[in-house]
Amino acid sequence: MPILTVFRVTIPGMKPLLLTIGLLTLVAPEPALAQAGSRTTMTNTVFQLSDGFQMTYGIALPADSDESPAGRRPLVLALHPGGSSPYYGTSFMVKVVEPALRPWKAIIVAPDVPAGRWSNERSEQAVLALLEDVIANHSVDPRRILVTGFSMGGRGTWYLATRHSDFFTGAIPMASSRGDDSLDGLGSMPVHLIHSPQDEVIPYGPARETADLLREREHPVELISVSGVGHHNMAAYVEPLQKAAEWMWRQWEGEGPGQ
Repeated sequence: MPILTVFRVTIPGMKPLLLTIGLLTLVAPEPALAQAGSRTTMTNTVFQLSDGFQMTYGIALPADSDESPAGRRPLVLALHPGGSSPYYGTSFMVKVVEPALRPWKAIIVAPDVPAGRWSNERSEQAVLALLEDVIANHSVDPRRILVTGFSMGGRGTWYLATRHSDFFTGAIPMASSRGDDSLDGLGSMPVHLIHSPQDEVIPYGPARETADLLREREHPVELISVSGVGHHNMAAYVEPLQKAAEWMWRQWEGEGPGQ
């Protein structure tokens, strides 16, 4: 069984990180990753698989995430875009996912891609093993497990969502392609797409077509078009992701976060 190693580096004590992958630049805020009042602890650590492979990842924990089952929290898997720098997943979580999903007080897990891309069996197995470990050690609400990601991470979102609808209960792919993943694998999972018509790297058309196809099937789906935004401007996706999260919560509970 996979185990969590004792190696742990707490973000507030780190120097600022500057991670640049192609044209995608993410800067970790200084001196702490969690914003004032969020009561969230963010940590960089390492997950060791049974075959000895070590996967670096970041995890955001709300202050009361380890309380009784009555205090179970949503679990969010955040898949970063293309890149392989250490704790690039953490930087993506800090700049995009955590600010947008902060009202959820969720446990957010942001691994670094273990095998070049998210949409392969090696990455799939490693990520699922990591999530199983998180669930074993924290109080997670199995009704609210979201997978989300940007670009390559959005492609991974489709890959995992269409193969594990028995585990994930919601998917938010951003600026990404579905590839050849079958929509039949989604089951009844709510899906919220976010994409820009001006995306110069990943065409917008297929995202719109996928949303239309799901609507024809009467599948729970929504699409936010982020107008006038190029592919590399991830900061512009924070507010749309927040709106998508509000929609997702309504699909899950029929009420707003914190009610």
